[in-house]
Amino acid sequence: MEKSTFDLLVWLWTVIALIVFLALQFVTAPYGRHSTKKWGLTIPDRVGWFIMEVPALIVFFYFIFTGTAEKNVTVWIVAALYVIHYVNRAVIFPWRIRVRGKKMPLVIALMAVFFNLVNAGFLGYYTGSLNTHFTVTWLKDPHFIAGLIIFITGMAINISTDEKLIHLRKKKSDGYEIPRGGFFEKVSCPNFFGEIIEWGGYAILCWSLPAFSFFIWTFCNLVPRALSHHKWYQKNFPDYPKERKALFPYIL
Repeated sequence: MEKSTFDLLVWLWTVIALIVFLALQFVTAPYGRHSTKKWGLTIPDRVGWFIMEVPALIVFFYFIFTGTAEKNVTVWIVAALYVIHYVNRAVIFPWRIRVRGKKMPLVIALMAVFFNLVNAGFLGYYTGSLNTHFTVTWLKDPHFIAGLIIFITGMAINISTDEKLIHLRKKKSDGYEIPRGGFFEKVSCPNFFGEIIEWGGYAILCWSLPAFSFFIWTFCNLVPRALSHHKWYQKNFPDYPKERKALFPYIL
C-alpha cells in the first residue's frame, strides 16, 4: 500500500473517532456498571474482555512479522510496549477481575473487535512495513525518551488503579463502593486517566500518524466513559466527594 493512501485511511479513521466522541455524549456504552439487556444477547464479562482484546495482539503480530521494514531493536521495543499492554488487557486482567455473574452485550464486544482489528492493523502495518525512522539512533531521540517516560508513567497509573479496583470488589462482591486513596482522591477514573497518558506517550515515542490516531481514539472513548462513571457515582452515593473530578485532576 502506498504511504499516501495509508495516511488518508488513517485520517479518515481518526475522523470516525471524533464522530464516536460526539455520539457518546448521548449514548452510554452498556457494559460494566452500565450494562443492560436492551442491547441483545449477552456474554460473560471475562469472555467478552478476551474476545475484545486478543485480536489487537494477533493482528499486530501478523503485520510485524510479515512486514518488509528492517526488524531492529527499536522496532522490537516499540512493538513490545504495545504487546505488554495488550497481554495484560487480553489475558491477565480478564481473569483477575471479580465479575461474578456479570455479562456484557455481545454487540459491544464485536464493536471492540472491529476497532482492534483496524487499529492494530494500522499500527502493525506502519511499524512492520512503512516506518523509516525506527532506527537504532531513534532510541536517543528526545521524542522517544520523553514518550517512553510518559508511557511508563501512564501504564503504572493504569495498572495500579485497576489493581485497587479489583481488590475493592473482593471486599464487597455484591456491589460497588466508593474507591479511596491515591489518584482516586482526585478523580473518579484514574485508570482511564492513566491509559490516556499511556497512549499519549506512545504517540510521542513513535511519532507516527497511526499512534497519534490511537491516542485520539483512546481520548474520544474514555472521556465520555469517565463522565458516565462519575455521574453514576454521584447518583448512587450521596456522600460521594464533591471535590473529586471525573478524569483530569482539578479540570474535568
